[in-house]
Amino acid sequence: MAPPFFLSKNLLRRKGNQLNLQGKLGNVHVPHLKFQKYSYLANTSEELRNQPLLFHVEGALLKSPSLFPYFMLVAFEAGGPLRALILFLLYPFVKLFCLVDEELGLKIMVFVCFVGIRKESFRAGRAVLPKFFLEDVGCECFDVVMRSGRRVGVTNLPKVMVDDFLREYMGVEAVLGRELKVVCGYFLGLMEENKPTKTVLKEVFGEEKGCANVVGIGSYNMSLHHEQLFSHCKVICLVSEAEKKNCQVLPMEKYPKPLIFHDGRLVFRPTPLAFLVMLMWAPLGFLLCLIRAAVAILLPFKISMPILGLLGMKCTVSWPSSSVTSNNNNHEEKSKGILYVCNHRTLIDPIYVSVALMKPVIAATYSLSTITERFSPLKTIRLTRNKEEDSKKMAEQLSQGNLVVCPEGTTCREPYLLRFSPLFAETTDEIVPIAIDIQVGMFYGTTACGFKCLDPVFLLMNPTTSCTVNILGKLPRDFTCGVGGKSKFEVANHVQAMIAEALLFECTNLTRKDKYMILAGNEGKI
Repeated sequence: MAPPFFLSKNLLRRKGNQLNLQGKLGNVHVPHLKFQKYSYLANTSEELRNQPLLFHVEGALLKSPSLFPYFMLVAFEAGGPLRALILFLLYPFVKLFCLVDEELGLKIMVFVCFVGIRKESFRAGRAVLPKFFLEDVGCECFDVVMRSGRRVGVTNLPKVMVDDFLREYMGVEAVLGRELKVVCGYFLGLMEENKPTKTVLKEVFGEEKGCANVVGIGSYNMSLHHEQLFSHCKVICLVSEAEKKNCQVLPMEKYPKPLIFHDGRLVFRPTPLAFLVMLMWAPLGFLLCLIRAAVAILLPFKISMPILGLLGMKCTVSWPSSSVTSNNNNHEEKSKGILYVCNHRTLIDPIYVSVALMKPVIAATYSLSTITERFSPLKTIRLTRNKEEDSKKMAEQLSQGNLVVCPEGTTCREPYLLRFSPLFAETTDEIVPIAIDIQVGMFYGTTACGFKCLDPVFLLMNPTTSCTVNILGKLPRDFTCGVGGKSKFEVANHVQAMIAEALLFECTNLTRKDKYMILAGNEGKI
């Protein structure tokens, strides 16, 4: 499938005579620099730390030649499924327009994705897109960019789509992208005109004379305005599409900032083909969701578990050694109740715990929608985030039976654990940590900005889900608040560390409030 947003090399060569770029590339040894042959940049890494770098985001930093997936993410996550469907249906025409006029194709997609969206409520640029941008970054160009001192990113996309990604994860000082027109707080779907090149340079570099000490990294298919901007650089390194395809994807361990929080429903990168597959699956997925929900609600665990396995919901359970398990079971028979403490991956974590134990347990929850609570196959008790009241509720329930709680207070999708609330530690000494991990392939069953009542629907619509439940055994008496004399914070941190070690996750001090402030701009009060 031909890239829709880039001009051919022949067309660029025709414009090259008008822009006189040949003279501007005099310092570059060859016109087609490959990533592995950045001889100038590699030999002047120290010099780069003391001078600005101008790089083209789509042309050099990102591997993919198509911008369609990013616009589809905006349309689906910020505008809804109907807007995404309209964009998908218009894609063949947009692609055709792009072959004739790149600017026209871009304007059509911007209009479809943004018209009528409230500016203050637009969170996709901060909560959704950074994850997909990072997964599309080329490792070689990333290394060059991160070696530089001052960094300025240039993009064809609307600035609101890339600004948070470039500032938060690439550490840029400025982003050169076009603003969207706004009326009465709503996007019109129209972009402002590009500012004159000299005006842009003055705003970015202040009173410095032009870009005399700037190194530029661009591509052969930049827009006319960006070509004029890069023509002021001392050196321009051009990257071809073939070279971008051959570069390595940036591994997670090299991210400048850990990607802990992100939002949105789509797990996959929504290319045209992938989105078509999702559209074809959606009706069947919704029917499968109803069947799975009916099986889980109406049938006992011993019957529903194998049926759900045949329906694509796999669950793998790991137990501790037989001696520890035996002791735990004997003690469970004598005690009034055991508190099962697990990390929080999805809304139905307590159900997986019940499946692993092969008996229902009561779930202590915080922000559970009324619809989800009514259709839950487990009994739930609502926690209010009032320590005294919640502690009393949990103690009362433990006096009657077993209880499962997720002390993170909210879900986390990435391999990190949020800070555990110490409330559970002072409630009882009968604590069994449980490590849970769930893998999905199409939809996330969690959200910070969307409708939480749809969380179980999206989760159950996945073609397959894979859950692992690792029961770690009862917490030793020496690590409890009562008999062991530990503080509630020591116990909570110890349980968090146990679960993180079992899952190979990383512990953090981030909380539910941090998550919602980053993703939704509020404290998560629902």
